[in-house]
Amino acid sequence: MQTVNQIAQDIVAREGGFVNDHADPGGATKHGVTIGTMRRLGLDLTNDGKVTIADVEAMTQPRAAEIFVEHYFRAPGLDRLPERIQASVFDMYVNAGANAVKILQRLLRQMGQTVTVDGIVGPQTIAASQAAAAAAPDHLADAYGIARRNYYLRLADLRPSSRKFARSQNGTKGGWIKRAEEFIHPRYHLSQTEFATRTAQWH
Repeated sequence: MQTVNQIAQDIVAREGGFVNDHADPGGATKHGVTIGTMRRLGLDLTNDGKVTIADVEAMTQPRAAEIFVEHYFRAPGLDRLPERIQASVFDMYVNAGANAVKILQRLLRQMGQTVTVDGIVGPQTIAASQAAAAAAPDHLADAYGIARRNYYLRLADLRPSSRKFARSQNGTKGGWIKRAEEFIHPRYHLSQTEFATRTAQWH
């Protein structure tokens, strides 16, 4: 089982370097850390009294990994979830914030657990996820990854500007979809034909 630091390093590696894509609601980002996050945390790396794009450009991989572990794993309580799903929920939390937990909570409800969909990892969510993991550990992990993938696809359905994150220019799976499928068994991956059919209505 990977350590939380190894998971964070993998997330940083997947996120890549500096990007300032106007189609991305997160704005200027480096190693997965957005300018919004840096402003919220007061990370003035250039020591000029304000947090700007220059501070985003100054973000390092080790610093980004530390931010993820502290503010996207421990602070929201993901360390209290079953180990089998921690990496996927953590990765999704970096990408989508509390929506990562809401996806889990909706999934747990579908599995017959009693849980409120509020994006908060409280005693109810912890107990429900542990019960689901004990009953079917591999199923829970795969089901969560599939739910992530469906979230990205629905988001791209509704927001055309985000489709480039879900489907590459040559029609193959984009970063969002590949990211979700990293955490599920290959037998549940969409084939290229299935993916093309699912996204055929996109222009």
